[in-house]
Amino acid sequence: MSPPLVILTGVSGSGKSTALHALEDIGFYTVDNLPPSLWPELIDLVEENNSKGLAIGIDIRARQYLAAAPGVIRRLEAVGHDPVVLFLDASDDTLVRRYNFTRRTHPISQGTLTADLAAERLALEPVRALADEVIDTTLTSARSLTQALWDRFTDGNGFLLRLISFGYKRGLPTDVDVVFDVRGMPNPFYDELLRPLPGTDERVQSYVFTPEALETYSQLRSLIKTLAHQAAGSAGRSAYTVAIGCTGGQHRSVAVAERLSHDLADGLQTVVQHRDLERAMNEHRSGDHAPAGVEP
Repeated sequence: MSPPLVILTGVSGSGKSTALHALEDIGFYTVDNLPPSLWPELIDLVEENNSKGLAIGIDIRARQYLAAAPGVIRRLEAVGHDPVVLFLDASDDTLVRRYNFTRRTHPISQGTLTADLAAERLALEPVRALADEVIDTTLTSARSLTQALWDRFTDGNGFLLRLISFGYKRGLPTDVDVVFDVRGMPNPFYDELLRPLPGTDERVQSYVFTPEALETYSQLRSLIKTLAHQAAGSAGRSAYTVAIGCTGGQHRSVAVAERLSHDLADGLQTVVQHRDLERAMNEHRSGDHAPAGVEP
């Protein structure tokens, strides 16, 4: 089954940026105002990489490319894709108030704001006519819009647990809720055969998760599960971010984050990000790493 494909459009100021950020947090790969002629190639690429979904934003800022969007959407449907077209809108009074609050200028900016909005609606009408849903954000807060998208695209579970692996030697992540240190687990760096491999490799994971380490991991998993449910429940959070750190961000933290994502997926929507893995692997390939016997 192909991952969801969302075409997100709407009137400027109606919440498209908020919606794209919400879909990105869910795990969608998101792009904004990519010319429609490039959409089929992007869709094929994202499907090959097992993304949780693809969200393509397009609006009046696309200028001359906007007119091509309806034709591309129809062609995608003709070859078997099932794009969900979401159109965001709001009353003119609300849009004017939002523009006045942010002090931004309208992308058209050729007359009064009301006239620019009217011209924009006319240009967007062919895309709006294809919309599966028109979402009126006149009385909708950013948080409510975000929650609505989470409910729609996460099987009714509007909560996301983010798991980020990192290396302490590259600095602590700043945009997380809690940090756990797994440097006490067995380190594959000391095995020459495992040293060049990532923590996603089964051989590395087998090395890391000794019986003693599994006991530590079990306690860690239980605590993270409790914290996530508390965040989703009494705290009313839509997301909770947990950082897992080892020294370099290549082996132990990656292995633990991957296992947590697998073990907690039964009751939680999870997404994994390996902040330092690519950099660590590149350093190893280039030979820019610590000498044998010295932990990186």
